[in-house]
Amino acid sequence: MSDSGMLDEVVRRWSDGQRPGALLGILEEVQEHNKGDYLSESDLRRISELTGTPLSRLYSIATFYSFFNLTPQGEHTIVVCRGTACHTRGSRGLLADAAMRLNASGFNIDEDSAFTTADARITVRTVACFGQCALAPVVSVDGVMYSRMNSTKLASLITRLINAKPAQGGEK
Repeated sequence: MSDSGMLDEVVRRWSDGQRPGALLGILEEVQEHNKGDYLSESDLRRISELTGTPLSRLYSIATFYSFFNLTPQGEHTIVVCRGTACHTRGSRGLLADAAMRLNASGFNIDEDSAFTTADARITVRTVACFGQCALAPVVSVDGVMYSRMNSTKLASLITRLINAKPAQGGEK
Protein backbone atom coordinates (compact mmCIF):
# COMPACT_ATOMS: atom_id res chain seq x y z
CA MET A 1 0.00 0.00 0.00
CA SER A 2 1.24 3.47 -0.86
CA ASP A 3 1.93 6.21 1.60
CA SER A 4 -1.36 8.18 1.54
CA GLY A 5 0.47 11.53 1.53
CA MET A 6 2.42 10.50 -1.57
CA LEU A 7 -0.73 9.23 -3.26
CA ASP A 8 -2.63 12.44 -2.46
CA GLU A 9 0.27 14.50 -3.84
CA VAL A 10 0.41 12.48 -7.07
CA VAL A 11 -3.32 12.93 -7.63
CA ARG A 12 -3.09 16.65 -6.84
CA ARG A 13 -0.29 17.17 -9.38
CA TRP A 14 -2.09 15.29 -12.15
CA SER A 15 -5.61 16.52 -11.46
CA ASP A 16 -5.62 20.04 -12.84
CA GLY A 17 -8.54 18.99 -15.03
CA GLN A 18 -6.79 19.82 -18.28
CA ARG A 19 -4.17 17.11 -18.68
CA PRO A 20 -5.03 14.40 -21.18
CA GLY A 21 -4.14 11.00 -19.81
CA ALA A 22 -4.15 12.18 -16.21
CA LEU A 23 -5.58 8.91 -14.91
CA LEU A 24 -2.87 6.94 -16.69
CA GLY A 25 -0.22 9.22 -15.22
CA ILE A 26 -1.66 8.88 -11.72
CA LEU A 27 -1.86 5.10 -11.92
CA GLU A 28 1.63 4.77 -13.38
CA GLU A 29 3.25 7.03 -10.79
CA VAL A 30 1.48 5.38 -7.85
CA GLN A 31 2.48 1.93 -9.14
CA GLU A 32 6.11 3.04 -9.45
CA HIS A 33 6.13 4.18 -5.82
CA ASN A 34 4.80 0.88 -4.49
CA LYS A 35 7.20 -1.82 -3.36
CA GLY A 36 6.26 -4.70 -5.61
CA ASP A 37 5.44 -2.38 -8.52
CA TYR A 38 1.66 -2.78 -8.36
CA LEU A 39 -1.62 -0.98 -7.68
CA SER A 40 -3.25 -2.17 -4.48
CA GLU A 41 -6.99 -2.23 -3.99
CA SER A 42 -6.69 0.46 -1.31
CA ASP A 43 -4.69 2.67 -3.70
CA LEU A 44 -7.34 2.30 -6.40
CA ARG A 45 -10.10 3.10 -3.89
CA ARG A 46 -8.27 6.24 -2.72
CA ILE A 47 -7.62 7.37 -6.33
CA SER A 48 -11.31 6.82 -7.08
CA GLU A 49 -12.27 8.91 -4.06
CA LEU A 50 -9.84 11.75 -4.85
CA THR A 51 -10.59 11.96 -8.58
CA GLY A 52 -14.30 11.15 -8.54
CA THR A 53 -13.58 8.34 -11.03
CA PRO A 54 -15.67 5.19 -10.57
CA LEU A 55 -13.61 2.33 -9.19
CA SER A 56 -14.81 0.14 -12.06
CA ARG A 57 -13.26 2.57 -14.56
CA LEU A 58 -9.91 2.47 -12.74
CA TYR A 59 -9.99 -1.33 -12.79
CA SER A 60 -10.86 -1.25 -16.50
CA ILE A 61 -7.83 0.93 -17.20
CA ALA A 62 -5.51 -1.09 -14.95
CA THR A 63 -6.52 -4.38 -16.57
CA PHE A 64 -6.51 -3.08 -20.15
CA TYR A 65 -2.91 -1.85 -20.17
CA SER A 66 -0.36 -4.62 -19.67
CA PHE A 67 2.11 -2.41 -17.82
CA PHE A 68 -0.22 -2.10 -14.81
CA ASN A 69 -0.12 -4.79 -12.15
CA LEU A 70 -2.80 -5.61 -9.58
CA THR A 71 -0.61 -8.01 -7.61
CA PRO A 72 2.92 -7.53 -6.25
CA GLN A 73 5.62 -8.22 -8.83
CA GLY A 74 8.96 -9.87 -8.40
CA GLU A 75 12.24 -8.04 -8.25
CA HIS A 76 12.95 -9.25 -11.81
CA THR A 77 10.47 -9.64 -14.65
CA ILE A 78 10.48 -12.03 -17.57
CA VAL A 79 7.88 -11.30 -20.25
CA VAL A 80 7.17 -13.93 -22.89
CA CYS A 81 5.47 -12.87 -26.12
CA ARG A 82 2.44 -14.99 -27.00
CA GLY A 83 1.74 -13.38 -30.38
CA THR A 84 1.19 -15.57 -33.42
CA ALA A 85 4.75 -15.43 -34.78
CA CYS A 86 6.29 -16.07 -31.36
CA HIS A 87 3.78 -18.82 -30.62
CA THR A 88 4.51 -20.64 -33.87
CA ARG A 89 8.23 -20.35 -33.15
CA GLY A 90 8.05 -21.81 -29.66
CA SER A 91 7.04 -19.22 -27.07
CA ARG A 92 4.61 -21.65 -25.41
CA GLY A 93 7.50 -24.03 -24.75
CA LEU A 94 9.61 -21.17 -23.40
CA LEU A 95 6.84 -20.24 -20.98
CA ALA A 96 6.58 -23.88 -19.87
CA ASP A 97 10.38 -24.01 -19.41
CA ALA A 98 10.32 -20.87 -17.27
CA ALA A 99 7.51 -22.26 -15.11
CA MET A 100 9.36 -25.55 -14.64
CA ARG A 101 12.74 -23.93 -13.84
CA LEU A 102 11.12 -21.54 -11.36
CA ASN A 103 8.95 -24.21 -9.67
CA ALA A 104 5.64 -22.57 -10.56
CA SER A 105 3.64 -25.71 -9.85
CA GLY A 106 0.18 -24.08 -9.89
CA PHE A 107 0.77 -22.14 -13.10
CA ASN A 108 -1.34 -23.24 -16.09
CA ILE A 109 0.26 -21.96 -19.30
CA ASP A 110 -3.03 -22.20 -21.18
CA GLU A 111 -5.08 -20.23 -18.63
CA ASP A 112 -2.78 -18.04 -16.53
CA SER A 113 -0.90 -15.03 -17.80
CA ALA A 114 1.56 -14.55 -14.92
CA PHE A 115 3.18 -16.01 -11.82
CA THR A 116 5.64 -14.77 -9.22
CA THR A 117 8.11 -17.04 -7.49
CA ALA A 118 7.49 -17.82 -3.82
CA ASP A 119 10.50 -15.69 -2.82
CA ALA A 120 9.16 -12.73 -4.88
CA ARG A 121 12.40 -12.56 -6.84
CA ILE A 122 11.01 -13.26 -10.32
CA THR A 123 7.69 -12.59 -12.04
CA VAL A 124 7.00 -14.29 -15.36
CA ARG A 125 4.15 -12.93 -17.44
CA THR A 126 2.95 -12.87 -21.00
CA VAL A 127 2.19 -10.12 -23.46
CA ALA A 128 -0.04 -10.36 -26.53
CA CYS A 129 2.64 -9.02 -28.88
CA PHE A 130 5.89 -7.05 -28.71
CA GLY A 131 5.69 -6.15 -32.40
CA GLN A 132 9.03 -7.85 -33.06
CA CYS A 133 7.58 -10.67 -35.16
CA ALA A 134 10.56 -11.04 -37.50
CA LEU A 135 12.74 -11.78 -34.46
CA ALA A 136 10.41 -14.35 -32.89
CA PRO A 137 10.29 -15.78 -30.36
CA VAL A 138 10.92 -12.70 -28.25
CA VAL A 139 11.34 -12.50 -24.48
CA SER A 140 11.98 -9.42 -22.34
CA VAL A 141 14.03 -9.68 -19.15
CA ASP A 142 13.92 -6.62 -16.92
CA GLY A 143 13.02 -4.52 -19.96
CA VAL A 144 15.79 -5.84 -22.22
CA MET A 145 14.50 -7.56 -25.36
CA TYR A 146 15.99 -10.89 -26.43
CA SER A 147 15.19 -12.16 -29.91
CA ARG A 148 15.23 -15.64 -31.38
CA MET A 149 15.02 -17.00 -27.85
CA ASN A 150 15.47 -20.69 -27.20
CA SER A 151 15.38 -22.92 -24.12
CA THR A 152 19.16 -22.84 -23.61
CA LYS A 153 19.37 -19.04 -23.72
CA LEU A 154 16.33 -18.72 -21.45
CA ALA A 155 17.81 -21.16 -18.93
CA SER A 156 20.98 -19.07 -18.85
CA LEU A 157 19.03 -15.85 -18.25
CA ILE A 158 16.97 -17.46 -15.48
CA THR A 159 20.12 -18.81 -13.80
CA ARG A 160 21.65 -15.34 -13.92
CA LEU A 161 18.53 -13.84 -12.27
CA ILE A 162 18.44 -16.53 -9.60
CA ASN A 163 22.11 -15.95 -8.79
CA ALA A 164 21.83 -12.14 -8.80
CA LYS A 165 22.17 -10.47 -5.44
CA PRO A 166 18.71 -9.52 -4.09
CA ALA A 167 17.86 -5.83 -3.74
CA GLN A 168 18.34 -4.42 -0.27
CA GLY A 169 15.71 -2.85 2.00
CA GLY A 170 13.05 -0.73 0.31
CA GLU A 171 14.50 -0.93 -3.18
CA LYS A 172 12.39 -2.44 -5.92
